[in-house]
Amino acid sequence: MTVDLFAGIPVRDYTTAVAWYERLLGGPPSFLPNETEAVWELAEHRYVFIEVRPEHAGHALHTLFVEDFDTRLARIVERGLKPDTRETYANGVRKATFRDPDGNEIGIGGGPTD
Repeated sequence: MTVDLFAGIPVRDYTTAVAWYERLLGGPPSFLPNETEAVWELAEHRYVFIEVRPEHAGHALHTLFVEDFDTRLARIVERGLKPDTRETYANGVRKATFRDPDGNEIGIGGGPTD
């Protein structure tokens, strides 16, 4: 069974949000459906998108679980973003949490080692 996922992130300012998510995700949007949305394909059939919805901005909570946690985190930091928090859970799973300019929380999670 194929599952398509579109995870939405409400933002206030389109230009600011696109620039921030380009740094977090490592590139420009995969496509622009209209002038208030930008979509990044993270993996086949799995997307994250921003949408200008000022009344809802700042309330998203998403975690992306990746195999290459250390490498991915290092690249994000090289692009000028630093995690607000870093955690290691009892089972060894790690999580770095970023907050976009609106306060939306985007976590990057990974296993004990790459």
